[in-house]
Amino acid sequence: MKAGPFEIETNDLVYIPSDDTFLLAENLDIKEGQSVLEIGTGSGLVSMYASRLTDDITATDINYNALELAEKNFEMNNIDKIKLEFGDLFEPVKDKKFDVILFNTPYLPTEEEDIIDSDLNYAFDGGSDGRKIIDRFLNEVKNHLNEGGCVQIIQSSLSNTEQTLVKLDHLGFIAEVAKSEKFFFEEIILINAYKI
Repeated sequence: MKAGPFEIETNDLVYIPSDDTFLLAENLDIKEGQSVLEIGTGSGLVSMYASRLTDDITATDINYNALELAEKNFEMNNIDKIKLEFGDLFEPVKDKKFDVILFNTPYLPTEEEDIIDSDLNYAFDGGSDGRKIIDRFLNEVKNHLNEGGCVQIIQSSLSNTEQTLVKLDHLGFIAEVAKSEKFFFEEIILINAYKI
């Protein structure tokens, strides 16, 4: 599949890049030389975009199929500067800090009957209010961000954007809705938050 300037493979065990992926990938706030962490890399596409801006990138995923696919996509595009780590949220980088942290969150409110028996479930399952993973991420993110660092996250209007902005404010970030795209039943939102 052609994805922006890259050619990538996809499969049905890993989230296929969609509008939310591109909203993040095409609006990265990364300066040359900055260290970047992408959580939930999926096909690896956002990290591939990041590799055009800096050389220090770590990408993680809780879905092992995603890491295998991302590695294949990096090789296909001759990208060898992205480090891949397996694990949940910040677990694989527990003692590290970064300048920029990226996360296209699993933001869909998901009831019991919506859960699928596949690793793909990790990509969208936000729990009953869509905030199960978002809130866990927000509770930990400050410990992994350098002073003056930036967090860029994608979520949906279905998972209470206002709550995310308020929480970031309480955590000492300056947070803003940087971009948003309206769809039939929701708005996909890119939030940029700066650690002060």
